[in-house]
Amino acid sequence: MEKFKNPSGTSLLVPSVQELAKDGKISTVPPRYIQPNHQDLILSEVDTNLQIPVIDMYKLHSEEFGSSELLKFHLACKDWGFFQLINHPISLSLLEKVKLETQDFFNLPMSEKKKFWQTPHHMEGFGQAFVMSEEQKLDWADIFFMTTLPKHSRMPHLFPQLPLPICVDSYTVFVFESCLLNLCSLSCRDTFELYSTELKKLSMVIVDYMGKALKMDEKEMSMFFEDDVQSMRMNYYPPCPQPEKVIGLTPHSDGSALTILLQLNDVEGLQVRKDGMWVPVKPLPNAFIVNIGDMLEVKNIYSFIKHFVVSYDSRNPIAFTIYLETLSLSHCVT
Repeated sequence: MEKFKNPSGTSLLVPSVQELAKDGKISTVPPRYIQPNHQDLILSEVDTNLQIPVIDMYKLHSEEFGSSELLKFHLACKDWGFFQLINHPISLSLLEKVKLETQDFFNLPMSEKKKFWQTPHHMEGFGQAFVMSEEQKLDWADIFFMTTLPKHSRMPHLFPQLPLPICVDSYTVFVFESCLLNLCSLSCRDTFELYSTELKKLSMVIVDYMGKALKMDEKEMSMFFEDDVQSMRMNYYPPCPQPEKVIGLTPHSDGSALTILLQLNDVEGLQVRKDGMWVPVKPLPNAFIVNIGDMLEVKNIYSFIKHFVVSYDSRNPIAFTIYLETLSLSHCVT
């Protein structure tokens, strides 16, 4: 097999914000996290009446509502580049396990987290993304990022070493590869493996509907994703003693083709840019937030959109995101 070249790049190592903010250790934000343009950003016009479109996958599949929902889907991709997806095929039981085990993963003691920390030459692991200098301002967030597909691209110290839970008298404790490997039938590793597989299937369905809405040949869009790369990212935004001075996630557009986000709680932190205004996203229970990335600006019709995450003084939203990238998409983007 040809050796896979990891696409994640590098990022400088940074401290854990979760540890920094733990148990009220600090009352003021360290200078490196203070964003000089924060006031300009939060004073920008915000339209709380607008909401990103909601797409019903059941209706997309139905004969009765399929045409009208496909048009709604097309306009959501064209005019917003963002939508919430409801009535999708991912089971609620799997979503609940993802939510629970993601929270447990971030609650691991620092001594265990260090086993998954970024290394100087790779962006994957715990840390922050795209930190290129010691002077760069940092987001008020901890990130865990790893490539999940193709499987041979996985970093050996990350996905293969994810924690395994063992049930002892109805109490769950986490252990690692080196001990008691086969004592449980489902683990954090197994859950993320299943979730990765199911989200890959869902991504392909969404891409097929894009092709259908654009009146492309059947499966023409999905064929460009045969050599795709899937990555997984978990963002944790700890409570901040001075949320008016920091940003949870700096305004950006995603460099992937497609992003599917599952928010683990109902905190309204994500905002998207629409017609010169910031629109807060009100997450629906168990819905996916889907957005088009830079790589999927299709036929100059579907376009990407900037977004960012605000910080709070007492709430701590967590987002679990699947990114789909493709190595051959340049053939279909015009």
